[in-house]
Amino acid sequence: MLPIVLDVGALRIVLVGEGEAGLKRLELLDAAGAAHVEVFSGAQDGALASRAGVRLKGARPSSEALEAAGLVLIAGLDEAESEALAAAARKAGRLVNTEDRKPLCDFHIPSTVRRGDLLLTVSTGGQSPGLARRLRRYLEGLFGPEWSGRLKELAERREVWRKEGLDLSEVGRRSEAYIEDKGWLP
Repeated sequence: MLPIVLDVGALRIVLVGEGEAGLKRLELLDAAGAAHVEVFSGAQDGALASRAGVRLKGARPSSEALEAAGLVLIAGLDEAESEALAAAARKAGRLVNTEDRKPLCDFHIPSTVRRGDLLLTVSTGGQSPGLARRLRRYLEGLFGPEWSGRLKELAERREVWRKEGLDLSEVGRRSEAYIEDKGWLP
């Protein structure tokens, strides 16, 4: 596995989902700043449809919709339909994540703690989502909402140091010292 953080702000994403699983994936995409999401669901009312709003395009994507996507997420569908959609998306050359079906995934979505732009993730490579959730809850207790402001504060300091012409290694040393002086971490 290669851990990466993907900027979904400009990426076209197709979400095919039903029920709570589909809703959770849409909430995750919204929290990550995904701006171009097309939602396909048979649910024309309820929480998923309400959250999707004008992004709800129909029950299932066409091959053209899959080809236009950069990323395809599948959640809350049965095994056969998940398999067929994942195969169609791969045929179109798209990366696919099928919730809780490791063999159908090109990538896994880690459990996350988001504090503004600070993103802490836990992944088990799809082997134990329960462990990842438990570790996420533990991290939520260690890194409260104040960390969003701390990140902004440190980013401002970093910008000043870079404008002063300091190289990256010196900026790194100063960042470490700043964190230590503030007592943010043990």
